[in-house]
Amino acid sequence: MPEAVIVATARSPIGRAAKGSLRDLRPDDLAATIVRAALAKVPELDPRDIEDLYLGCGLPGGEQGFNMARVVSTLLGFDHLPGATTTRYCASSLQTTRMAFHAIKAGEGDVFISAGVECVSRYARGNSDALPAEAQAAVGGPWQNPAFADAYARTTKRAEGGADPWHDPREDGALPDIYIAMGQTAENLAEIEGVTRADMDEFGVRSQNLAEEAIKNGFWAREITPVTTPDGTVVTTDDGPRPGVTLEGVAGLKPVFRPDGRITAGNCCPLNDGAAAVVIMSDVKARELGITPLARIVSTGVTAMSPEIMGIGPVEASRSALKRAGMSIDDVDLVEINEAFAAQVIPSYRQLGIPIEKLNVNGGAIAVGHPFGMTGARITGTLINSLSWHDKSIGLETMCVGGGQGMAMVIERLS
Repeated sequence: MPEAVIVATARSPIGRAAKGSLRDLRPDDLAATIVRAALAKVPELDPRDIEDLYLGCGLPGGEQGFNMARVVSTLLGFDHLPGATTTRYCASSLQTTRMAFHAIKAGEGDVFISAGVECVSRYARGNSDALPAEAQAAVGGPWQNPAFADAYARTTKRAEGGADPWHDPREDGALPDIYIAMGQTAENLAEIEGVTRADMDEFGVRSQNLAEEAIKNGFWAREITPVTTPDGTVVTTDDGPRPGVTLEGVAGLKPVFRPDGRITAGNCCPLNDGAAAVVIMSDVKARELGITPLARIVSTGVTAMSPEIMGIGPVEASRSALKRAGMSIDDVDLVEINEAFAAQVIPSYRQLGIPIEKLNVNGGAIAVGHPFGMTGARITGTLINSLSWHDKSIGLETMCVGGGQGMAMVIERLS
């Protein structure tokens, strides 16, 4: 059975949504730029040998619609190259890597592109009349299934500070809130796992300080592809990292999701724009082309839990991936948990028994950002970069996923 190996990665800088450096770039154009950059790193590869392009996007629609993967392959001039766009929210481009991994293991192709993009700045602002006005009001918008109206009302009550402590709604025969805002899930998890505001602020400051150090030592520059905006500006760095962040500074920030909540702008990720790509091929094809792979995909895992506590998703997903790899957490040298919220990273790494010195050692999404569809592929590149930088071998990538899921992947560095 062939092995699936990663031979190239690329990513854009990450811009802040609406007011950041990439706000004027279309997502399809940005994704095409980054896929082209990844392919440029493997000049031995004939593009006609690429079997398929899988593109992850958290919220497809508007400029991110129309099967954007096929739009991208056409923009690249690859009329022969099929494309499929998929969403698993925050893990969308980890899912596309998993799809390539499975296809290669099944012998259904030798070369695939796994990419991801999200441009929150370019989100469509349209409306829908799919539901009557009273149903739209009940569930918070025109697109939601009215079966979740009671769940939405319960979440709204909690958000306003007027509910009892969180417990699993299914215990009362009620549906969980599938449309719950991610910040509310983080507040729920912090409450039930006993994660304090001080814990979260400390973690947020750690992320910023580590990212600042990694910028200074050149770590982040190794993986960023400069991007030119429509006005000719060349963007080379992430918008998010802030120099000199202190615990005293973030301690004064106000909660953003509940009046008495713990989540602030200092301990969660912002909204962002960005794209990333990974070129994956069989080890047989890599040897044929004389390419030394960067890493081998060892295993993946995906699991689910209540949407209202989705942040704990990395725990069971990581256990699943590690079990399939025949490993334990002790075998892992470095771990990247997507920092959607400090409130979810903290209980996840504690439950998994990850030593803090192995976790997100160059900072994470709290500092650099989290463009939903991009993040899976971005973290893959960052993890490979980090394993190389620190001369380590085994890496674990994992994240929580909106809607109540978790996803993980184990990789082995090869060069």
